Amino acid sequence: MANYLLEIGLEEMPAHLVTPAINQLVERVETFLNEQHLTHGALKPFSTPRRLAVLVEDIAQKADDLEEEVKGPAKKAALDADGNYTKAAQGFVRGQGLTTDDITFKESKGNEYIFVTKFEAGKPAAEVLTAMNSVVESMTFPTTMRWGRHNFEYVRPIRWMVSLLDSEIVPFNVLDVATGRTSRGHRFLGHDVEIMDATDYATTLQSVYVQADAQARKEAIESQIAKIAAQNDWQVAPDADLLEEVNNLVEYPTAFAGNYDEKYLSLPDEVLITSMKEHQRFFHVTDANGALLPHFISVRNGNDQHLDNVIAGNEKVLVARLEDALFFYEEDQKHDIDFYNDKLKLVSFHAKLGSVYDHTRRAKALAHLIANELALNEQDQTLLDRAGSIYKFDLMTGMVGEFDELQGIMGEKYALIFGEDAAVAQAIREHYMPINAGGELPASELGKILALADKLDTILSFFAGDMVPSGSNDPYALRRAASGIVNILVANNWNLNIDALLNRFIADMAEQKDALGLPEAVAAKLTASVSDVVAFLTDRVVKEMSDEHMRHDVIEAVTQNHFTSAVQMFVSAHAVLAHMDDADFRNGVEGLTRIERLTKKNATDAQVDASLFENDAEKALYEAVGPLSELTTTEDELVALLALAPKIDAYFDQTMVMVDDDAVKQNRLATLHAVAKEAAHVANFMKLDVKSR
Repeated sequence: MANYLLEIGLEEMPAHLVTPAINQLVERVETFLNEQHLTHGALKPFSTPRRLAVLVEDIAQKADDLEEEVKGPAKKAALDADGNYTKAAQGFVRGQGLTTDDITFKESKGNEYIFVTKFEAGKPAAEVLTAMNSVVESMTFPTTMRWGRHNFEYVRPIRWMVSLLDSEIVPFNVLDVATGRTSRGHRFLGHDVEIMDATDYATTLQSVYVQADAQARKEAIESQIAKIAAQNDWQVAPDADLLEEVNNLVEYPTAFAGNYDEKYLSLPDEVLITSMKEHQRFFHVTDANGALLPHFISVRNGNDQHLDNVIAGNEKVLVARLEDALFFYEEDQKHDIDFYNDKLKLVSFHAKLGSVYDHTRRAKALAHLIANELALNEQDQTLLDRAGSIYKFDLMTGMVGEFDELQGIMGEKYALIFGEDAAVAQAIREHYMPINAGGELPASELGKILALADKLDTILSFFAGDMVPSGSNDPYALRRAASGIVNILVANNWNLNIDALLNRFIADMAEQKDALGLPEAVAAKLTASVSDVVAFLTDRVVKEMSDEHMRHDVIEAVTQNHFTSAVQMFVSAHAVLAHMDDADFRNGVEGLTRIERLTKKNATDAQVDASLFENDAEKALYEAVGPLSELTTTEDELVALLALAPKIDAYFDQTMVMVDDDAVKQNRLATLHAVAKEAAHVANFMKLDVKSR
């Protein structure tokens, strides 16, 4: 067994791309080796901002030998009347690199065919690995660049490559960069260095100030931060995202502590933390009670030499930001909320969709309708109306203009300073939630409702303005907004009919003339856009269910059933999944599917007339359906529907539905439609796959 090293040396990559890139490289290398039938052991990743590398342990000296039996033409086509091989047979064996002497005849599916056994000796590993350039070139990235005169695109320009099988160079080229054994050390502290053997990679780079093992580097950063915190009796809250980013910004980490003036502690904690984390990649520190202290911990890309200069430089940059923040914080409080809110009239929500102020008016009206559906009490309704009137005001403050990450957060802070109710202030902050997939949801009732209203109006307005996401293109983050809506509804079990809600909203706004604040051409398309919005939200439900690894047929059955409630879709899915192993599940679904197909093709307005029943099976099925409408849960209704299986079987055994007598036919269809109506409350049973059960 041997060991193989591949290193791709690059200009500095953006920190957020390093981990996905090395994960992709490991996956592609493993796929390549498997496709080449080259057995191997573990794949160990290495990554820094300037390199992606994989060490393949215990790689075989050569690829596996392959022996494959290949089927050719039928015997009757392979032999002529004299028993000689035809051109078809000769061409077949020639294409396999063999001769007619290698042909055997075997029976397959009732006929005889010619077969040949093809043997291919495995190539030496050193030869196989010369094609590793295909792995390097096949890498994909969300952002790429070109360099020199090349049309080739990559995450950053490739500057060197190392390709070693034990101590031997495995040669290949990517553009004008040839593989060798020379790697590069730290940009300022190190120098070029030769890797003498694949297994020497990590230790050799360590000698030139590069810690190539990302996990070991991260652990070193954590240890250094913990040591500084312990020495000063500080607390540092875990922040996995910041640690990951810092780890991918450095090759040789050295943590250090810095300070800032206590006067800046008068700023809200969020402002200080944002200034440190988002802008400087600093870790904030607190005392044992969680109160911020005027210190920070950062990590330099280098050793501990001249660390005082590094600390002073970082402190200077941070203080400049905090000075700006303190200025805006004091200036913003010189005006009231109405001053900022009025300015929203001058800010475009979108060129086609009016101002941000118009958007907030629409969202406020929609929030009022949602609150009515949820039976919000009068006091909370009043608070919600206030929150809906001002929830975007902080966009016009100097602080948010400088630190846009603080949208909503500063809205809450300023609202409290200006004397707003705490519930109103909280809703202002929470209406942005969730801000990303799997993110925190609003905690307050007002925040939940305002978040729904804001996101629903955004999606509806953009759809009416013909700005619908397509493919991977979603410049206005409408999919994220839709996922937020679904998550809020499901988490709170709010069984809202979105279709009816939006249509009522549009009707109410139409009566208030200018209340929509939308151009006439866009407003005219609102009603037609509702069904598209509902379908768009349903697509997000499908994604959420897929992420939970639900069965595909179950997802189809509950999302292609004209439900307009995300909660109902999830309730139905969980009910179906909970009863798929029931003894009567298959028979029940097959019977309901038969009814659904028949009623889908044959509509009727007839009411069931028991006097037209001609057998006991008709009466039994009809009488069994009636009580289903009184059931209060989807699961109970599903169980009752599945229990109809014997009655449905008996019905079709004894009853011909499509008879010549139209009155009888319509009466029978009416009975089946009654069953189908109840079934539709649960799922589209035609979508469920029970054949394999």
